[in-house]
Amino acid sequence: MSYLKYLTLALTLLILPLASEAQTGRRGERLSQLENAKIAYLTDKLALTQDQAQRFWPVYNEYSDKRRDLNRRQRQLRTDNPDALTDQQLRDNIRQVLALRQQEVDLEKDYVERFQKVISLRQTARLFIAERQFTKEVLQRVADRRGGRPGPPPGGLDE
Repeated sequence: MSYLKYLTLALTLLILPLASEAQTGRRGERLSQLENAKIAYLTDKLALTQDQAQRFWPVYNEYSDKRRDLNRRQRQLRTDNPDALTDQQLRDNIRQVLALRQQEVDLEKDYVERFQKVISLRQTARLFIAERQFTKEVLQRVADRRGGRPGPPPGGLDE
């Protein structure tokens, strides 16, 4: 199945509304389909050989997990009402967010080196472009389906 078919299938499943808690398992299925679409998309865009794919995906999955954790931790520190926090709490939050953003940069630096041990420099450069393109396409399809402006997809992507 081509990556476009995976993407279409995953997006269709992803944007179906959640009507009840019984659909929680289906939400996980949709996220799994989205991940499969992303794998197909990136494999295609990077033109990974079978050998490269076998070595690349474990490294990439480790990177994604770490990046998702950093993003989750940053989201937990965000507040919609800074007036509800003391100055010291705000200072601490800002410091923590900046430290997490630095960890993100350090993570990317580290994994750029790790990726180049299993794929070429050009493939590594294409990876970051392809990730942004995939996210942009997903958000656009969600927006088109909703008939409006792009917003965060259900369940988020970076996760």
